[in-house]
Amino acid sequence: MANRLGTQLFVSRLSFYTNTQELKKWFSPYGVVKEARIIRDSKTLRPKGYAFIRFESEVEAQKAMKAMNGRIVNGKLIFVEVAKTETPAEDAKTTRTIEDSPSGK
Repeated sequence: MANRLGTQLFVSRLSFYTNTQELKKWFSPYGVVKEARIIRDSKTLRPKGYAFIRFESEVEAQKAMKAMNGRIVNGKLIFVEVAKTETPAEDAKTTRTIEDSPSGK
């Protein structure tokens, strides 16, 4: 499982006109894109301006991140980084622990 932690990338500041096919086309020169997912607002279904790209290997993901981070795509400067692996439940648990801990008493 540790091998797969670095295969997913987080892409931010995407143009709202970007689609999944374009994402795959831009990232496929660096390796096999297993999944490209644009995140959308649940009510309006409009893109939120970020996406997740999953590659077959960590090496491919690293190549794509180095090549695509800081590039201008569809008129927007995009940022690419390794996606965080924590689930929202784990984040909430951590937040509760911090809030519940005694602060200077």
